[in-house]
Amino acid sequence: MTTSQNTQRIPVLDLQKQYEQIAEELEERVLKVVRSGNYILGQNVSQLESALARLCACEHGIGVANGTDALVLALWALDIGPGDEVITPPFTFAATAEATAIRGAKPVFVDVDPLTFNLNPRLIEAAITPRTRAIMPVHLYGQPADMHPILEIANRHGLKVIEDNAQAIGANYRGQPTGSLGDLACISFYPTKNLGAAGDAGMLVTGHAQVAERLRVLRAHGCRTRYFHDELGVNSRLDEIQAAVLITKLPHLAGWNEKRRAVAAWYGEALAGCQNLLAPTVTPGVTHVWHQYTVRIVDQRGHGPAPLRDSVKQELAARGIDSMCYYPLPLHLQPAFASLGYKPGDFPVAEALSREVLSLPMYPELTREQVLRVVKALKEILGGASIVAVPGPVPVQPLVGF
Repeated sequence: MTTSQNTQRIPVLDLQKQYEQIAEELEERVLKVVRSGNYILGQNVSQLESALARLCACEHGIGVANGTDALVLALWALDIGPGDEVITPPFTFAATAEATAIRGAKPVFVDVDPLTFNLNPRLIEAAITPRTRAIMPVHLYGQPADMHPILEIANRHGLKVIEDNAQAIGANYRGQPTGSLGDLACISFYPTKNLGAAGDAGMLVTGHAQVAERLRVLRAHGCRTRYFHDELGVNSRLDEIQAAVLITKLPHLAGWNEKRRAVAAWYGEALAGCQNLLAPTVTPGVTHVWHQYTVRIVDQRGHGPAPLRDSVKQELAARGIDSMCYYPLPLHLQPAFASLGYKPGDFPVAEALSREVLSLPMYPELTREQVLRVVKALKEILGGASIVAVPGPVPVQPLVGF
C-alpha cells in the first residue's frame, strides 16, 4: 500500500465513484428527460414501476415522492388510522413509527433480536391487542427480518404486514425477494441506498390490484381522472428525472450488491479476533445486501456519560476513516414519541444496540486494502481499550448466496 493510499480518507460511502461508472449513460438519459418537457408520471416512471415490481416478484409498482410517503400511503391504503395500533421495532430510522403516528395510529414497539437487529418474532404476540391492525417489520442494514414467523402470527390474528424494504432492495428471504413477503412493501431511493436516486424518491410494491389502484389515487390528490377527486389524497408523485436516474442504475444493482457481499466477507475474515467487537451475522436462508456493515463495540465499563463506541468513532476519524452510528437513540426514548409512555429499560436490546452499533465504510467500490486499513485501525484502537475483553466476536456465518 502506498503512502497516499494509507493516508487518503476513507468515507462511509463514496457516491462519486458510483457516478463515474455510469456518468455518460446517466447524463444522456437525464438530459433526454429535460429536453422532453415531460417531467411527471411519464415513460420513465412507468418503466421503473414495472421493473421494480418484477425485481420484488410483485404485480404492481407505484412510484411516490420518497420512502416516508410510501410508508404513510401504505397505512392509508389499508385504512389504518386513529384508534389502530401498528407493531414495529424501536431500533430503526424514525420514519416507520413516524408514518404510523402521522396517520393517527399508535406505534407499538417490540424489541429486536440482538444478532440480526431486526424485529424479534418471539416477542410480537405479547404486544397484540384488539386494536392491532398491522405489523411493520424493517429489513435493517440489508438483512431480511425473520418473515416466516411474522407472517404466521399475522395470519393467526388477521393482521396486515407492511415491509419496510428501504434498506434491503435485492435481498432474499428463503428464496423469495424482500418486498414480496407481506401485503405490500415500501422502498426508499434516498441517494445513500443500494439503489439511490439523485434526490428523494420512493416506491410501493404489492400483489394486490385494489391496493395498488388505491395507492395511485392517493398519491395524486385522490384523483382517478384529473380534476375529479374521489377522496382526499396527497401530492406524492415520483418525477421523471429521478426515475431516469434509477432506471440507469437498476441494471447495476445485482452486481453492486454482489460486491457489497465481497466487502462484507473481507471484513468478516479480517475482524476475527478483534477484542471488544461483535461482527454482524448473516441468518441462514437469507441473502444479505449489506446496506450497512454494522458492528457492535462492546463496553463493559457500564453506562458512562458516553459509550465506548463514540470514542472509537472519534479515533477512527482521527486516522482518516469515517463511520456512522445508525441509530444513537432508540425510538421509544425519542422526544417525538414521549406521549407513548415508554421509559428506559422497556426495550433492553434496542437500548444496548443504540450505545454499541457502529457502521463501517461500505460501498461496492471499496477495496480490500481499504478494508484492511479500517480493521487494522479498529484492532489498534480496541486493543488499547481499558476494559475487559468479551469472550470473542460472534462468528461470521457463511454468506448465503455469495
